[in-house]
Amino acid sequence: MPRALKVFRTPIGFHDAYVAAPTKKAALEAWGSTHDLFARGIAEIVTDPALTEEPLATPGKVIKRSRGTTAEQIAALPTVERPDRAASGDEDEPQRSTSAKAKAKTPAKPKVRPKPPPPRPSPDTLEAAEAELEAAGRLHDDDTRTLAREQAALDRRRRDLERVQAAERTKLQEAVDSADTAYAAALKRWRAARAGDGDGDGD
Repeated sequence: MPRALKVFRTPIGFHDAYVAAPTKKAALEAWGSTHDLFARGIAEIVTDPALTEEPLATPGKVIKRSRGTTAEQIAALPTVERPDRAASGDEDEPQRSTSAKAKAKTPAKPKVRPKPPPPRPSPDTLEAAEAELEAAGRLHDDDTRTLAREQAALDRRRRDLERVQAAERTKLQEAVDSADTAYAAALKRWRAARAGDGDGDGD
């Protein structure tokens, strides 16, 4: 019994790559990845019908969908700070105040990166339970077929036994009928003999 298809997703650039496959291993092969993206938390199972419809229609084919608009993608790019301009040698340029110079020399505070999200829960237990259920289903099917064969054999034995018993009852009934006919004839002759003896005694 083939395993049911699942839809998996992983980010590729500004796109999300979807693929319908029976296992995570098959999904990784479809993406061309040699690393376990699921263990790293950058690949996942998708259950939203709006997202799974197209991949399920073409199993094994990678479906790419853009994440956000072009403007949103550009805005997500890292900001590159421009270096300070070199001091101008023009004598007419007004002198900057001491506070302004100090502010310019103050290094920018490093951006605090957000903590990475915790890894996704492992679906290994779920997949193991599904595999056990599938194996049990195969065993149950085998048991059902075996029971059906045994039942068919019992039905044949019952029909054979019924034919033997019917033939035996017919033979015995014929013997009863024959004995009954013989008994009736003998009883008739006996009564006739007794009636004849009675007539002789009267003379």
